[in-house]
Amino acid sequence: MEETNERTEQAPADGGKTDEKTADTMRRRRLAAWQASERVLTRPGMNQRLGERLAALAADAESVHDLDEWTDLYGNGVVAELERRVASLLGFPAAAFFPTGTMAQQVALRCWAGRTGNATVALHPLAHPEVHEGGALSAVSGLRTVHPTTEPRLPTAEEIQDLADPFGTLMLELPLRDAGFVLPSWEELVAVVDAARERDAVVHFDGARLWECEPHFGRTRAEIAGLADSVYVSFYKSLDGLSGGALAGPRELVEEARVWRHRYGGQLFQQFPAALSALVGLERELPRLPSYVAHARVVAAALAEGFAASAAPWFRVHPDPPHTHQFQVWLPYAPEVLNEAAVRQAEETKTALFRVWAAAPSGPPGLSYTEVTVTEPGLEWTAEDVRAAVTDFTTRLPAG
Repeated sequence: MEETNERTEQAPADGGKTDEKTADTMRRRRLAAWQASERVLTRPGMNQRLGERLAALAADAESVHDLDEWTDLYGNGVVAELERRVASLLGFPAAAFFPTGTMAQQVALRCWAGRTGNATVALHPLAHPEVHEGGALSAVSGLRTVHPTTEPRLPTAEEIQDLADPFGTLMLELPLRDAGFVLPSWEELVAVVDAARERDAVVHFDGARLWECEPHFGRTRAEIAGLADSVYVSFYKSLDGLSGGALAGPRELVEEARVWRHRYGGQLFQQFPAALSALVGLERELPRLPSYVAHARVVAAALAEGFAASAAPWFRVHPDPPHTHQFQVWLPYAPEVLNEAAVRQAEETKTALFRVWAAAPSGPPGLSYTEVTVTEPGLEWTAEDVRAAVTDFTTRLPAG
């Protein structure tokens, strides 16, 4: 659900054993503090211990699938049921389960390149394939990327129209996570899609978090997905599943994608744990997402009020108001200072306001940000609860 820890809790890349040990010690301390906290804004399953995660899945699975059925083999059974469910939810003829989103989108973009005859993909430089996949689009799939804009938002229709390079596919990440989980307006999104089509390009949505976009756009998920030629959705982010995602689109594209999935090594022998957890997420978390989005706006406003009344020299809550149930908070301190304050607050008060802080990817040194996610546990927080937690948190920061 909230992924900052996926990227910032890893050991340093310098290979230093001391640094690795320190990072691992801090990670274990942080996980213990989160688990022991009585008040949290989110409690993602990925932070549970193995036994807890397995027990939860065993307890929930029977409510979404007949456990007397045989296990899946190479994508049949419960996996096929999940694919049918996703295709129906998104309004597409077909969908294929993938073990990772990286593989799903590599395959989708490769298939579209073959069909359009153009291997160039237009996407934002902060999009997931550009930042978090090690250059896989070019290194593995032979694709080339171009950027319609470098602004921290999705491109506009004018930027698509003015892009000098011809491109076969426009990929839009909804929401654009690394820019702050930001979304365009519905009218802007429609205009961007129309601009791409005017250039004879197809449109693919990286909809890893598409599930929570409905409140912002005021449209159903099928209406949103229907703007695109294909859509990828994740099961482990907003839906809190174990892993995996799905590629939805025209039946011919999906059938071709299944062939490439096998070639990329994604035709796993059995996947029933991930498929069952995805069905649980669709059944339980999906209907709750609108309430999370609404309360995230309450939490974000209260955070801003709390920091404005504190001794913090500067802060930023972005976007204001949040577009989904996730948003960023920025403060002018080093990440180790903020992480220590966050863990101490959780350990000493049993209230975990913030999770992992990271250094800003750009800008002056000494600036850090964190991602805030509001899910079911966060619905219990009032605005006053948030302001009080901010006050307590800031007392743990160095003066001046």
